[in-house]
Amino acid sequence: MATRYDPFQEMDRLFGQMLASDRASAIMPMDLFRSGDHYVLNVDLPGVDPGTIDVNVEDRTLTIRAQRTPRTEQDVQWLAKERPSGTYARQFTVGRGLALDAMAATYTDGVLTLTIPVAEEAKPRRIEVQHGEHAATIEATHAKA
Repeated sequence: MATRYDPFQEMDRLFGQMLASDRASAIMPMDLFRSGDHYVLNVDLPGVDPGTIDVNVEDRTLTIRAQRTPRTEQDVQWLAKERPSGTYARQFTVGRGLALDAMAATYTDGVLTLTIPVAEEAKPRRIEVQHGEHAATIEATHAKA
């Protein structure tokens, strides 16, 4: 029996390999913004089992893992099966000046929300500078993360 060569299938496979590095962002798209004295990271995780969501911080690396279990009905004929399943992970290198030990996480309606406060030492503050008999106050700021 001869094997049929399908050039479009091969192109699709090669294209998929090229985009493998973008796979995590395609599966876990996210938004990140700063609001006042904290950052908010929203990660789309529709259909994952909430018990499988793992958020871990080691040194300056934030790792998010989650798992979507495939449906395994017996005696079905799939007509389309495009929703990915399995374990997915995404890592972020975070800057200094964040209070990672005070991070909060919630999972609602398929969205994981991480709230990361700015560390106290990274917030702008006033430092009193005295010279002679006159005291003057100046503002000293640190670089933001």
